[in-house]
Amino acid sequence: MIIRLADLKIMEKQAWLQHAIAPRPICFASTIDAKGNVNLSPFSFFNLFSSNPPIVIFSPSRKGRDNTLKHSLENVMEVPECVINMVDYDMVQQMSLSSCEFAKGVDEFIKAGFTKEAATMVKPPMVKEAKIKLECRVNEIKSLGDQGGAGQLVIAEVLCMHIDDSILNAEGNMIDQTKMHHVARLGGDWYTKIDSSNLFKVAKPNTELGIGIDLLPESIRNSKILTGNHLGQLGNVTVIPDVDPSFHDDRLKNIFQYYSINPSEMEKELHIYASELLNQNNVAAAWQILLASVI
Repeated sequence: MIIRLADLKIMEKQAWLQHAIAPRPICFASTIDAKGNVNLSPFSFFNLFSSNPPIVIFSPSRKGRDNTLKHSLENVMEVPECVINMVDYDMVQQMSLSSCEFAKGVDEFIKAGFTKEAATMVKPPMVKEAKIKLECRVNEIKSLGDQGGAGQLVIAEVLCMHIDDSILNAEGNMIDQTKMHHVARLGGDWYTKIDSSNLFKVAKPNTELGIGIDLLPESIRNSKILTGNHLGQLGNVTVIPDVDPSFHDDRLKNIFQYYSINPSEMEKELHIYASELLNQNNVAAAWQILLASVI
């Protein structure tokens, strides 16, 4: 299926893009106008774009229905400051309620049942219930167009972070990803919750280059059992390991015993075993099993 975006209506474009580009973190922004009226609104067109300087960008797009501006955007034009309150599962329903298009001047803190908490460096208040709050100065607002649906990029510099102690690791020196149940936006009414049941680690390449999939032995590279993810794990080593003579494994021994007269079946069984080890992130053992298949 090929979708040509130029042929679609605004809301159709938005639906296809939001279903495809997901999950997206949620900027729950509190802003204030020159008269002191506070606004609180969520935006899923949001992310971190720089660490030094620490820059986040969110986009309160022009409304697709009538091409008017969001109150949050009008506020940061008047007072170029905001607080980004990170959304977790404990507050997702209240956050969604705050996205209703209340009239200007209506306080979403009150409507959604949140508590205002004074920030330390900016005028807009923080959401007390949020476990992570980013006090930000708006450096620039960049318009991507003047039609309905056009993004209006709010480029904000993070001045200060507030982290609830309950989500810190045991050492108290970093956020524990298993404790902060982030919520992210998908398409339509769909969201996702990040918790220990769906978290996993991927070993990042270190300062030394991985050998790459192209340098894997041909029988491994062209395996009908190993997936692209498996090959990526194997190709992340800096050199192909040597056979470890001290490596002993009963299942490996049994594979050699039962399939020695049928090399193709033996290779298949070795690759099945290696794939299971790779699924457990046991790359070293998987390499030893696979090396037995190419000797």
